[in-house]
Amino acid sequence: MFSKNQKSWIKPHVLEKIILQNTDYFAMKMLTQIRYYSDDYQYIQKSIIPTMHFQRSLPRLPVPELKLTCARYLKAQQPLLSKNDYLKTKEIVEHFEQNDGRILQNMLKTTNNFNTNTSYITEDWFNMYLSDRTPLPINYNPLLVFKQSVDEYNNQLLRTANLLISSLRFYKSLKANLLEPEIFHINPRKSDTTQFRKLMKFIPESVSWYGAYMYNAYPLDMSQYSSLFNNTRIPKINKDILHSNSSGKHIIVMRRGHFYTFDVLDDQGNILEPELLLSKLKYILRNDIIPSNYPIGILTTTERNNWAYFRNHLIKLGNEKSLRLIDESLMMIALDDEEPGSDPINCVKQYLHSDGINRWFDKSFTLIVCADGTSGLNFEHSWGDGVAILRYFQDISKDSKEHPRCHPENLNQEFNSDTFDVKKLEFNLDEKIKSNILKSLNEYKFKYESLDINYFEFFNVGRNKCKKYGISADSLMQLCFQLGYYKLHKKHVGTYESCSTAAFKHGRTETVRPCTTKTADFCQAVSSKNKPSNDDLVNMIKQCSVEHSKLVKEAAMGQGFDRHLFALRLLAMKNNLKTAELFTDVAYSQINHSILSTSSLTSDYVWLGGFGPVVKDGYGIGYTILEDYSGAIITNYREHTNGDEFKNALTQSLNQILDLLKT
Repeated sequence: MFSKNQKSWIKPHVLEKIILQNTDYFAMKMLTQIRYYSDDYQYIQKSIIPTMHFQRSLPRLPVPELKLTCARYLKAQQPLLSKNDYLKTKEIVEHFEQNDGRILQNMLKTTNNFNTNTSYITEDWFNMYLSDRTPLPINYNPLLVFKQSVDEYNNQLLRTANLLISSLRFYKSLKANLLEPEIFHINPRKSDTTQFRKLMKFIPESVSWYGAYMYNAYPLDMSQYSSLFNNTRIPKINKDILHSNSSGKHIIVMRRGHFYTFDVLDDQGNILEPELLLSKLKYILRNDIIPSNYPIGILTTTERNNWAYFRNHLIKLGNEKSLRLIDESLMMIALDDEEPGSDPINCVKQYLHSDGINRWFDKSFTLIVCADGTSGLNFEHSWGDGVAILRYFQDISKDSKEHPRCHPENLNQEFNSDTFDVKKLEFNLDEKIKSNILKSLNEYKFKYESLDINYFEFFNVGRNKCKKYGISADSLMQLCFQLGYYKLHKKHVGTYESCSTAAFKHGRTETVRPCTTKTADFCQAVSSKNKPSNDDLVNMIKQCSVEHSKLVKEAAMGQGFDRHLFALRLLAMKNNLKTAELFTDVAYSQINHSILSTSSLTSDYVWLGGFGPVVKDGYGIGYTILEDYSGAIITNYREHTNGDEFKNALTQSLNQILDLLKT
């Protein structure tokens, strides 16, 4: 009836009216196609402000003043060291500030002035991730699990299809510069409006950030978003690389250790119709294939040089094309047979590590859907942090539930399988590879079985209650972690809290040091036989909150000390300078041995979020604070620490703090 060129200039609603007047099969088929070519189906958002509108004018991450960094470092060391050790470290730091540090600071500022399109930490931070030879799962890759639903859409096939379509809609909006820019609104009534967006659209990109600033709105860095799709980490000897191919229009689906691929976009870049995508996934799920005897995905769980060596061996055996299809796929989906249900511990195991058979941990992220419809993500960390992945997670969760494109009645529809173009990837393996796969399976099993996981949660304790008590909800949780550890070990240890610096161009993270002299004083006071009065203890809690809020604000503004010292140390190494005594001091090693590694991920769309411990004798604590709920996933290695005892200590600590606040 119409050519493709004709369809492009006829408005969809006019064309639909014309077609409705013709009831033959061809016309109805045409109507279906028009519906799927429409922007309503193809894009998750059509933002007034282009996605990257503010990127050019974002402020750069500041290089902190050396004097302030040294003072902040000493302040963080004070609760961790004995008096004599602190005086020794203080002397070392003062010498560094006047000598080696001054030289390195001048070098860093000079280097930073030459690299005006990025931040002083960007390259070093990428290199830190990519050079580490530690296996990715548990050590680096975090997990996110969607809030569960119990409706008729919570079916593995339907859930996967709808999450896939929402992901593609997100991808297309991002690629077309139509995804809403990430903006932190101080006064949403003033800036989170259509009027604000229309005005921002016409402000030149070179000064757009300043226009938003006038409204007390702060655009965030969007540079990491381009790595969400068509992106992977490829192992290389001594240092991995990040590989991207934006032209990929196929996805990879893993099932029982096997790999399948099919296109999800047509030749013009349009998302294929929902029923066809559903049928392609259905075809894979229907194929009752036995689990792979030699699942090559397990190699992504190994030490990075080992994986690099065997990847090269796989290529020599003629598997380069299959590996390239995995690397350059738009995204990856893992369809699992497990049914973790509503058990948070089982869910964390499934999404943090699983048994490694049905995983490829190198991909930027893997969308994982279990047999009972439980779904979530595991993501590789080198390319980006929580801001980008959380935005994607929230948007597809909301879209797939509010605007599902596949429905229960579609489950019974049948397509001619000849139109699916679903291909199973085959790999040529020799005995050397097979032997290493079996060895890796056993080694990985030993690793994840040594991991302990606990879930700590409090109902009716969240932001609302903290506002009532006049304290920060984040400071409450951090004080709880400090007191819980002190109850068990009667000492204070290096604690890491991640804070985003996305307010700056190419910002990554800065470290907040929640163990302060004020938290240490409170832990000792509340645990002593001769406790201060309740009023005094409450006052100490509030002082802890004020101090913690100050540290968070400083970190968010790039005014922590960790990234600065990290950059100075690496600068000395790059220039073959003698390592300053500050960096060889035992105190520096101890504060960076993060016994308590913590990160908050607060969203109404997230049920669970967590990660593994970063040191063998430590705890990984991923926590959530909602309006009237607080919870945390706690991970640790059984051989070195007792997670159950720590969880109980946290419960006692939070109850103790709350009892004080109620007085």
